[in-house]
This record gives sequence, structure tokens and C-alpha cells, in this order.
Amino acid sequence: MHFLFVPIPHGRFSRYFMIMDIVLITTVIASLFLVIGVAEPLAAKLRLPYSVILAGLGVLIGAAATFFLRTELTDALNPVAEAILGLPIRSNVFLYVFLPTLLFQATLGMNLRRMLDDWVPILVLAVVAVVVAMLSVGYALAWASALPLATCLLIGAIVSTTDPSAVVSIFRSISAPRRLARIIEGESLLNDAAAIALFGLFMSFVMLGVPDPSLGDALGRFPLLIAGGALTGWVAARVAVWVMALFSRHELAQISISVALPYLAYIGAEQSIGASGVIAVVSAGLTLNLTGPGRLPPVAWSNLREVWDLLAHWAGALIFILAALLIPRLLEEVRTEDFVLVGVVILAAIAARAVILFGLLPLLTLLRASPAVERPYRIAILWGGLRGAITLALALAVTESFRVPVETKRVVGILATGFTLFTLVFQGTTLRNVIAWLGLDRLSPIDQALSRQVIAVALQTVREDVARTTENYELTREIVRSEAKRFGERLDAAVKSAEDRAEILDRDRITLGLIALAGHERDTIITRVRERTISARMAEQVLSDADRLIEGARSGGRSGYMRAARRSVAYGRVFRAVVMLHSRLGISVRLARMTADRFELLLSKRLILRDLGTFIDGRIRRIHGKRVADLLHELLSRRVEAVETSLEGLRLQYPGYAEKLERRFIRRTALRLEEREYMAMREDGLIGLEVYTSLMNGLAARRAAAEHRPRLDIAPQRAELVRRFPLFADLDDARVKRLGRALVTRYVNMGDVIIRKDSAAKSVFFIASGAVELQSAGQTWRLGRGEMFGQMAILMQKPRRAEVRAIAPSTLLVLDEERFRRLLKRSEALRQAVRASAEKRGIDPDALQSGAPRVA
Repeated sequence: MHFLFVPIPHGRFSRYFMIMDIVLITTVIASLFLVIGVAEPLAAKLRLPYSVILAGLGVLIGAAATFFLRTELTDALNPVAEAILGLPIRSNVFLYVFLPTLLFQATLGMNLRRMLDDWVPILVLAVVAVVVAMLSVGYALAWASALPLATCLLIGAIVSTTDPSAVVSIFRSISAPRRLARIIEGESLLNDAAAIALFGLFMSFVMLGVPDPSLGDALGRFPLLIAGGALTGWVAARVAVWVMALFSRHELAQISISVALPYLAYIGAEQSIGASGVIAVVSAGLTLNLTGPGRLPPVAWSNLREVWDLLAHWAGALIFILAALLIPRLLEEVRTEDFVLVGVVILAAIAARAVILFGLLPLLTLLRASPAVERPYRIAILWGGLRGAITLALALAVTESFRVPVETKRVVGILATGFTLFTLVFQGTTLRNVIAWLGLDRLSPIDQALSRQVIAVALQTVREDVARTTENYELTREIVRSEAKRFGERLDAAVKSAEDRAEILDRDRITLGLIALAGHERDTIITRVRERTISARMAEQVLSDADRLIEGARSGGRSGYMRAARRSVAYGRVFRAVVMLHSRLGISVRLARMTADRFELLLSKRLILRDLGTFIDGRIRRIHGKRVADLLHELLSRRVEAVETSLEGLRLQYPGYAEKLERRFIRRTALRLEEREYMAMREDGLIGLEVYTSLMNGLAARRAAAEHRPRLDIAPQRAELVRRFPLFADLDDARVKRLGRALVTRYVNMGDVIIRKDSAAKSVFFIASGAVELQSAGQTWRLGRGEMFGQMAILMQKPRRAEVRAIAPSTLLVLDEERFRRLLKRSEALRQAVRASAEKRGIDPDALQSGAPRVA
């Protein structure tokens, strides 16, 4: 055998080895993605957190590379080992490449409206937890070592970051309360942002050689870092959304802009104004999460989120593996006394977390600012507070700085790495055992009983469907009879088990039925959004309302469900504030948008609620019985009535706009059905690709026009509204217009007190929609649309004797005393109504005249 030797010119050696380096680095990176692919099924098989498996594989790879590079057994693997250890793993890679990706995706994946419901516990737990952990670890280290206070507080900030992915994934697998998992996720996101901001603050003290900084000065600069980062992220996201909206027909361009957004926001905040880049990324993500669904096409928004899910999955896995590669290097100079300091950090960090979970969290529950969290869940959260890649990345940033003393770099690297290893090795590997010991992985007795009944009902349905299928396909009768016998035995055993253990109380059946009903409502909403009969603008809000229904039913049964239902049609605080701004300052843009949103929201809810009756009759009646089904029908009819009442109030003020939205709904439904027909013809081979593409392009243009929502003129057509009141039937057109300008609109929710007893009488109220209840001297009256109240106290010139409360979402028209008296002089119909109202309440009408001499 002969070998052909081709000499390589000297000038090409460097280029040749550069190519070899690129090949090796590419091979190593591709292998890391292979490790990522293997890690997830391996974690599922071993029943360990995914992050623990990634960190373990990273440590093994790093240790193996170090071993093969230093061993004298073989030199064959030296190039691979050098390529692994020579990867450009620097703190800037973590902080500028991976971290923005993880934070940005986390904000995009949040149900922000539901997060806002729990903003108090999330914000308090996040900020307070970071500060408490930092102070606890910092002062404990200062007491146990000779390290400067600034260095101790820096270590405290580094180890105060948390990785909730393990405990959240387990909570979801065991059907823990969704609200609890949401609070943990939100708290962790802000926790990381606050910890990294504090890290930057104390890092500057250490680099400047300030051994004992003033804690007040340090924390005083903290809000400036937060505010500057939040403003930078908000501005960047608003600009990005504006540009993305211009490219509405170019989905890849929109996704590309979204990829650029977090990095530009991070760099802009850090390098331009000296603010927190982490806060800027979080602010940009939250802003895009709020505004993106309403400005981008639904398909584009869905694909954008899927791209970010994949990017974050890769980034999260790579940051764990690459950070774990550093662990052998960071532990090279460990000393015996360092183990004591690692123990101090562990005890101080766990104690700080325990103070938050068993001290602050119950206090927030007592103040009704946070949901009640049972003790087993708090213990699971305490033990599941793993640390990982972010902690190692921050420690790496310290060890790389040439302005930090050598001993400080050594101690920071060892303590952060030792603490991370403890949480991953001890807490991570035993978390599922702790969950099992606490009994959180077992179904409750109610869920066990329900599962038996569901199995029995499902098998009955399956038997009927299988019988029809076997008849259609004319299968062999002996085989059919044999399988039917086996299936019948299983069905009989399921029915017997359900009957023998039918320990579900009626109250629990109602709760379970409401949870199922709310869950089906959520599924229906998702289907309608995909079919584009509900706009993407409204999708998130109606889904959030459905989630509140589920959580309300779980926590409060029937009353909790109805509270959530009333809230879904109530006028929110923001809406009322916008109404006040419009009435006082004439600012109408925001009110027009929110009123149009409310119109569309109520129409969407009416559409969904009409479909739920079939589910009650078809499913819930079979599982929970006729009584529960009838009660659910009653509750559903109340919700429909509340939606119709709220919608009627808007129709009266803005006649014609609801009709425009209904026409838009019909057009969008027609487009969806047209699209379905084209797709069916294409699948059946009736039309070719070119024809299909042409048809779909034309359909897309018509759909873009149909997606545009009609503009709402916010100026209420009060003249038309006034004419609908029988009280003003005898007024001429000029007086009707003047009265319309004088009336002020007021929105009230069910349960709101409109007039308090013994208050001064200054206004009269006319009910445009809804209903109110008057209580006076032990008597109760109910008034509805077209009636008025508040006039008796004015005419009798006495303090109000009645308390008036709304019993439905209501729209009221308010008229001040002076204008009411003038109107009373001119309107015979109004005078007759006042007399009739007085007689109904047992008041002498003549006393009104004597008490109001100016009334003729």
C-alpha cells in the first residue's frame, strides 16, 4: 500500500490549523446540542429535574476533558479536550447572549393579565426576598469570615437568584393550583432581575475598593437602576411594535425584529444610560406581551412565540451545560476552611427563604394580598429553590475582573459554585421524594371518586361507539362477541366501583361541574380564536377571564365562580379612571379604544356562553346528574343576563356600533368557512397548487380588511338616549339636546353603593341600563331601566334617607339639582313620575310641593 504525501506550503499552515479549529469547535457545539436532545428523555426516565441532568452532564464533560488533557495514558483526545476547554465561555457570553433570551421568553410566555391580579405578592416576594437573602448571606459571611462587607453582600446578591423550573414543572404535573405556579414564576423572574441589578451595584463597590459601603447609599441607587431600565425597555418595545406593525404581511421580518429587541434594549440600558439591562429586557418583553397580540396577525404572533420558546430552550440548556463546564476550574483552589463558609451560605440562604415563605407569605394572606398557600406547598417551594447557571455566570464575571483582588475572586468562585452544587445535588435529586413525602403527588379523595365516575361514563360512551363501528365494518361476529364480553366485564367493574364509593357530596359535585364548565369554556375560546371568530386582541382577556373562573371555582365553589363571572363584566378601575379623564379633561382617545374593546369583549362572551348549554346537557349531566346540571344552567343564565345587561347599556349610548361588530363577525365567519372549503378542495385534488395559492391570496386580502375593527365615535348620542326615556316624552327636540349635553354618564358595578344614607342630596340619577335596589326604613324597592332615583331628598330638602346599591352592572345618567328643578317645571311627564314614585313609597306628593316651593 502506497501513501501519497502532499506537502503543505508554509504560508498555509496557519490557515489549515484555523480550519481544523473551526471544525473541532463546530463538532463540539453540535455535540452539545446532541447532549441537549438526550438530556430531556433521560431526565424523564430518571425522574430528576432537567436542569440537574444538564448540570451533571456538563460537569462530567468538563472533568473528562480536563482528565484526558492532563493524563499520560493517551494523546489522541487532546485536540477534542482542548476544543472543549477552549470554548469562549466568558461571563459576557452568559450576560449578553443567553440571559436576555431567557428573560425575554419568560415575559412573552406569561399570562400577563393574570400576573397583574397577583402583582402585590409577586413584587413583594421578589424584591423583599432578594434583599433578605442578600442581607442574610452577606452579614452571616461577614460574621464568620474576615471578608469585607462589600464582598459578603456581593456573594449574597449572587446566590439570591433562583431557578423555579424544577418545582414549577412538578407542580404542574401534580395539578397544583395554577395561581401558585404563576406567583412562583413571576417572583422568580423579578427576583433574578433585582438580584442582577444589586450584583452590579455591589460589584462596582468591590472594584472601587470600598470595603464597607453605606447600605442606605447602595439601596438608594437601586430604584434609579430599576426605573432607567424599565423606561429603556418600554421605549424600545414600543418602537419595535410600531415597526413590526408596518410589516404586517412579512412574518419573518416581524420575528427578526423581535429577536433584535431584547439585545438592543439590554445593551442600550447598560452602555448608554448606566441602568439595569436585565430590567430593560423584562420591561421590553412585558410591553410586547401586552401590545403585540393586538397589533400583529394571530398566526404571526403564535409563530413568534414558538420561535422564542425554541430559542429559550436552547439558551437555557446551553447556559447550564457551559456553566457546569466551569465547575471543575472554579473548584481547583478549594481549601478546607472554604467548606465551612459554604455551609454558612447554605444555612443563611435557606433561613432567608424560610422567613419569606413562613413569615411574609402568611402575612400577605392575612392582608388578602396573596392566596393562601398550604404548608406542604411552602415546604416544597423552600426545598425546590435551586440555583444554577445565572449564579455561576455572575460568579464567573467576578473571577474574570482584573480589578477584583485575587483572594476575593477565589472565594466568590468557590462559595457560589459550592452552593450551586449543593442545591443541584442534594435538593434537586431529592425534590420528588420530598413532594411524595408531603403527599402532594396523590389525588384528593374527591378527585379519586370523580375519576372513577368519569371512567364509568367514558366506558359507556366507548361501548356505544364501538358497537356502531363494528356494525359498519361487518367484522367477524365471534371476535366481536368475545371482545364485547371483555369490555363489558371492565365496564361492570368500573360502574360497581363508582357506585360503591359514591362519596362525593352535592356541594363538591357542583364545584367539580363548574371547574369542568369553565375548562370547556376556555377550550371553546381557544377554538374560536383559531377559527378567527374571536379576534387576537380579545383572546388574552377572555382566556384570562376563563382562568379566573376555574380558579374561583376551585377556591370558592359556586360563590367563587360567580364572583369571577361578575368581575369579567364589571367596569374596571382603569376604565373608570379613563371615563373621569374624559369627563374632566376631554381626553377621549383611550376611552374610545377601551369602550370598543368592551363592546367586542361582551359580544365575544355572549357568543361563547351560548355554546355552553350543550356541554352541560351532554357531559356534566351524565357525570354529575340532573340536579347539578340544572343548577349550572341557572348559573349560566345569570351570566348571560349580566352580559346582555352590560351590552344593552352600551347599545343605548352608541346605537349602531354593536351592529357593525356583528356584521364584522359574520364576515369573518364566512371567510373562515370559505377557507375551509378551499382547503378541502385542495386536499381532494379538485384544484391545483397555483389555483389554491391564488384563492388564498385573495382570501388573505379580504381577511385583512375584515380584521380592521370599526371606529367608535366616543361622543354618546345622548339626544337619542334621552328620547328613549318615557320620562322625557313631552320634551321638544331643542330641550332634548340641551338635556343630553347636561347629563353626565356614570358606570357602576354590581354591589357598588351609589347613594349612602344621610348623605347630602345634590343629584338625580336616571337608569339607562341595569338595575338598582333602594333600602329605607326596613323596606326595599327595585328600580330598572327608564326609572329615576335621588329626587325625593332634593324635593323635600332633607338628607337622603335611603341607601342605593347596584344589583347589576348599570349605566346611569346624572343630572345636578339646579337643572333637575328647571326640568321639573317644564315636563308634565316628569312631574307625574315624581308623584307616582312618592305614592309608591308612602310619601305625600303635596309635601314635595311644600318642601320645594320653586316647583310649580
